[in-house]
Parts: sequence; C-alpha cells; structure tokens
Amino acid sequence: NIKWVKSYEEGLEEMTKSQKPLMVIHHLDSCPHSQALKKVFVADKGIQKMAKEDFIMLNLVEETTDKNMAPDGYYVPRILFVDPTRTVRTDITGRYSNNLYAYESGDLELCE
Repeated sequence: NIKWVKSYEEGLEEMTKSQKPLMVIHHLDSCPHSQALKKVFVADKGIQKMAKEDFIMLNLVEETTDKNMAPDGYYVPRILFVDPTRTVRTDITGRYSNNLYAYESGDLELCE
C-alpha cells in the first residue's frame, strides 16, 4: 500500500527527512475527471510501485493556501511535484497547454 501523508505541511516534513520528492495530487470527489484518474492510478502497478518507492504522496482534496501549488490556476485534477529543496517543479508538466499540470486518465504514462 502507498503511504499517503495527511497534509501539505506533513508532506514537506516527510520529504525533507527522506529526501524523496513530494507528489501532490489535487482532486475533487465530485469531479468525474478526478475519479477517472484515481481509477487508473490505482490499477497501474508501475505507477503504484513508483509512488511507493520514489515519492512522498499527498492526495489533496482541499486547496492549499500555498500559491506555489497553483502556478497556472486552481483546477482539478492536477499533479504537481516538489523537490527536496522545497522547490515546486513547474518545469514538470502534462500535455495540455491551457492547464499545464492537468492529467487525464490516459496521461499517466507521462508520469513514468
């Protein structure tokens, strides 16, 4: 099972201790795109292994007050990465030019 941290602050703390990057998945329970992404994420063994071994994982339903977590707006689903120096990696983007950090259910191979 993947260990999920409970808050952005806890994620930053765990990331600093482990020196593993933080993957922040922003979603809403009521969003069909978020639900589709979740199903694919759970079903993909490669993504599961990567999430377990290589990242601190945060599943964020509520928005954080950290504006760095919304470099191009507040939309879902979006995935952002924070490196152990606490830098939000705005250079790691998905395939959409209008929502740079959006990932649809068919986009998870971009994460591998």
